[in-house]
Order: sequence, then C-alpha cells, then structure tokens
Amino acid sequence: QVQLVESGGGLVQPGGSLTLSCAASGFPSAGYTVGWFRQAPGKDEEGISCISRHGSFTYYVDSVKGRFTIARANAKNTIYLQMNNLKPDDTAVYWCAAKQTSADEMSVQHLCVTRAYDDRGQGTQVTVSS
Repeated sequence: QVQLVESGGGLVQPGGSLTLSCAASGFPSAGYTVGWFRQAPGKDEEGISCISRHGSFTYYVDSVKGRFTIARANAKNTIYLQMNNLKPDDTAVYWCAAKQTSADEMSVQHLCVTRAYDDRGQGTQVTVSS
C-alpha cells in the first residue's frame, strides 16, 4: 500500500523559512515522479514543484521560483521542499504526491500542471503570518 506522509509545516513569519518532508513507503520511489501541491482557502489546487525519478529534472510554478527548492533522497524514500522568503500568499495546505512514470524531463511539468498524480499524502498546514 502506497503511503506518503508529510511533516514540517507550521506557523512562520513573512520572510521566514520552512522545510517540508515527505516520507514515502509501499513503493520504489525511484520509479515515480513526485511533487508538492498546495491549496489555499477559496483557491484551486496548485502544483508548485515537481521532480523527476532520479532528481535530474525539476519544475517550479512561477510564484515560487527562486524561493523554493525541491529535492529527493531515493535511498531514504524522502522528498523535501525547502521554502525560503515565505509570503502570506504561501499560506495553504501542502501535500506531496506521486505518479509512476517511465519518462523524466516531460513528466515533471506534466505532473505539476495536470495534477494527475496516482497517490497523495494527507497534507500539512503552512501559515505565513506576522
């Protein structure tokens, strides 16, 4: 059974940083494109960053480019999202999700834009407020 469990959310002041982690189990994570998604109250779900199976390719939505960094450690079955210079607009529930794939470069943008993942975690709340 595939399981994705997020951690690291919380309350942070504007300009602050947080690192989210996603622990994957039940599947060989190296065979999956994975990504981070978020949804703020009253807004649509958004794919913010995705990474290919072996970490060679990444995708970021424009609103987080230069501030967020996605990484994965397949040996640990863990995916990370380093978030710097956080803004109130980043307040949302964040979750990780995965899609089995044999492609790499095209798969990262496709996953984030279409949000067509196979499995997802429950999510963790990130609140940016002074």
